[in-house]
Amino acid sequence: MSVLFPKVQKPREWDYRPIYYDEEKEARKDKRLARLHRGAFREEHEKNMTELRKKKQSRLVWLLVLLGMLIIGFYIFL
Repeated sequence: MSVLFPKVQKPREWDYRPIYYDEEKEARKDKRLARLHRGAFREEHEKNMTELRKKKQSRLVWLLVLLGMLIIGFYIFL
């Protein structure tokens, strides 16, 4: 410690933040906890896989339609 400038600790400051009830936050929390049940990961995986299959199928249909239009276009113009 210094003789000329002794170190004095400052008193603790009052840091109060009131907690308000947030209905939306509580609803999100309940929804998240409801999803965490036995088999939830498997259900989410199956749901994601069916969405992925649908997306792939729609992309395939779109590409087949585009290919058909290109073939018809080449046939007409050549």
